Amino acid sequence: MKIKPLKDKVNKYLKKHQLERKFHKAKEFFEQDTNHPSLNIEVLEPKHLRVYSFRLDIKYRAVFIVVDGEAEILTVTNHYQ
Repeated sequence: MKIKPLKDKVNKYLKKHQLERKFHKAKEFFEQDTNHPSLNIEVLEPKHLRVYSFRLDIKYRAVFIVVDGEAEILTVTNHYQ
């Protein structure tokens, strides 16, 4: 599944937290195989909203929705806050 171009606020967050390289690696895995084990894709609560996340590393996750067959990254968050 393809990932839509990132919004400016997401790019700024990635740059601020030095996550650009990790995001691009996870993006490659995601676009090749959404079932890749390192992504650990989850459906977030409440499940009926169909908001998902995938792992960038042990601390950060990218939160996304699926729009017209493409993933749109809403934000990148610290998983433990």
